[in-house]
Amino acid sequence: MRLKTLAAAGAIFLGGFVAGNAFWYLASPIWIDAVVSEALPAGLMLETVAQGSFVDADRAHRGTGTALLLANPGGALLRFEGFEVTNGPDLKVWLSSHPNPTTARDVTGAQVLSLGPLKGNIGDQTYVLPEGTDLAQWRSVVIWCERFGVLFSPAALSPPT
Repeated sequence: MRLKTLAAAGAIFLGGFVAGNAFWYLASPIWIDAVVSEALPAGLMLETVAQGSFVDADRAHRGTGTALLLANPGGALLRFEGFEVTNGPDLKVWLSSHPNPTTARDVTGAQVLSLGPLKGNIGDQTYVLPEGTDLAQWRSVVIWCERFGVLFSPAALSPPT
């Protein structure tokens, strides 16, 4: 009888340990911010090709700041300035062919180019675009939760004024 009680206690402890770690992994980004402050590489002659402002996807997934699509003879960059977005698990930076995505369906129904994981949910940051990227093809920037297929914040891109 004592062995059964120990086995049950061990199973409960193990289940609680696994559930607690899973909760921490999935929920901790909600209250823990990742702040970055990247400067643009010095000496680059950059031209702003397009820009846009991040907006809220909904009441829970909010975003602010500016997205800049920058080009020079050596390649292209995507720059976030004054950027802040609700944190979450598995956030990615995508360029989208959709001109103004407002729903997850808009994002998944368009062509996308993944630039990798979001470096931080707060702060200025820069992403290098793959060599040969056709800048005219990409009409918006999307902060996307890949794990759950959720739009966190889009920025429609337009030529600078």
